[in-house]
Amino acid sequence: MLIYNVTIQPTWSIHDAWLLWMREIHIPEIMKTGMFTHHRILRLVEVDETEGPTYAFQYFASARDKYEFYLANHAKALREKTYEKWGDQFIAFRSLMEVVE
Repeated sequence: MLIYNVTIQPTWSIHDAWLLWMREIHIPEIMKTGMFTHHRILRLVEVDETEGPTYAFQYFASARDKYEFYLANHAKALREKTYEKWGDQFIAFRSLMEVVE
């Protein structure tokens, strides 16, 4: 099992609308690709929230080829939609993790 982790810090000025959009629009679009079995939303604690809160969105893939298919066929368009909607009001970085236990 692989976890595609996207860590995002939105500004406080968009936080409420952005989180609602993530839950109602963006995450469902990612899940509709069929490449992930489930997802999880986490909020980091004990971090500097001066600019905004930090969240980790985790998407679980049963196999590497599903993750790679997502990257090759869906990721770019979904990222572009995010930047069109929110501009530079957030920062994000992505990582891939493997479940060991």
